[in-house]
Amino acid sequence: MATFVETGRKIVAVGKNYRKHVAEMAQIGSSKDEKFISEGPKVPVLFLKPTTSYLPMGQGPILLPKDIGPVHHEVELGIVIGQRCKRVPESKAMEVIAGYTVALDLTARDLQSAAKERGLPWSVPKGYDHFTPVGSFIDKAKVRDPHALELFCSVNGTERQRGHTKEMIFHVPQLIVEISKIFTLEAGDLILTGTPEGVGPIQAGDLVRAGIVGMSESEIHFDVAM
Repeated sequence: MATFVETGRKIVAVGKNYRKHVAEMAQIGSSKDEKFISEGPKVPVLFLKPTTSYLPMGQGPILLPKDIGPVHHEVELGIVIGQRCKRVPESKAMEVIAGYTVALDLTARDLQSAAKERGLPWSVPKGYDHFTPVGSFIDKAKVRDPHALELFCSVNGTERQRGHTKEMIFHVPQLIVEISKIFTLEAGDLILTGTPEGVGPIQAGDLVRAGIVGMSESEIHFDVAM
């Protein structure tokens, strides 16, 4: 599955999967996020990203679109699916995983906020080319517990995000159960599991680094251009 970027047919992303991130989004003015916090999540928030949004590390800088407002970094643990599966029981969920990766789910924040308020999909604010920078494939044998990982993201040497995967609202097996009820998952598909708090804007000239603490092979770095 080292070639998941080329072979995978879809990116299934999870929104609002860390409570502190939902709270920080509510603070910037989204009434929908405030309601989400007060009501409590019943099922994961899911959206699709096109595979054309992939930017593997080493294949150039992140090229930001013009005239769309601020673009925010969101570091995420990615799950690479290893086999075709549907309606996976929770007891079997970890068996369909081939491995993991670290990704950035870049977001045109003003466009997303407008979409939230109008009840519209997030395809536009999340789907531009280069909006899913990814690192290398990490075989699942190297990750004893995907809920015992610490993610980080820095911009120009200043750390902005640091969060622990144990704080996910919906853990990895639950995500696979819920997603596979809707979509048939196929080998090479990627699930983005949500981002911890600390998201913020990037701009041309920045250097973004992210990864899993203590796992050098997970680390990614991208220059940003326009």
